[in-house]
Amino acid sequence: MARPDKAAAVEELKGNFTSANAAVLTEYRGLSVSSLQKLRRSISGDATYAVAKNTLTQIAARDAGIEGLEDYLTGPTAIAFITGDVATVAKGLRDFAKDNPHLVIKGGVMDGRVLDADEVKKLANLESREVLLAKLAGAMQANLSKAVYLIAAPLTQAARALGALEQAAGENPSLIGGAGQAAAAPEPDQTPDTAEAPSASDAAPAAEATDAADPAE
Repeated sequence: MARPDKAAAVEELKGNFTSANAAVLTEYRGLSVSSLQKLRRSISGDATYAVAKNTLTQIAARDAGIEGLEDYLTGPTAIAFITGDVATVAKGLRDFAKDNPHLVIKGGVMDGRVLDADEVKKLANLESREVLLAKLAGAMQANLSKAVYLIAAPLTQAARALGALEQAAGENPSLIGGAGQAAAAPEPDQTPDTAEAPSASDAAPAAEATDAADPAE
């Protein structure tokens, strides 16, 4: 491979290591072309799968800040760069390897850390992102329902209590000191206690009128 082509290949691999959620290194020796195509199609929704040269992969990984990957770069290597759900791709590779023993999982990289084959296989035992999100949504919905109940329950009880008090007060106003009952009007033959006596200024004109009515002596 010419030097410019090598540099371009290293940059592409470096970008894949940097942008991928994880990467799984496999040995594909003995797999047919049709088997490799089948594997690519099975994980194409979440990953790309391509053959890579070990020396270029080692340089690209080092440039991406990944140390210790060289121990897994022996023999023919093809890398699955996972851009989607990690658990889904790990399951796909594991299941494919069961049916096609020539596919060997050698190791991987996740969050900048190098994983051995056993650690990669453990990723296959994780629940998928969709399942985890569904569980999270269910838990949030359950907690929200509980919160709404805890908030609404006292308000409902208070509303029922106020309604009962209002009904009872209508039947027996004395329960709330006669609040809400109109004051009774005084009967016609009763003189209000608050009637005021005529003031001196009001009485003076009356007295003068009486004096004027008397004949002059």
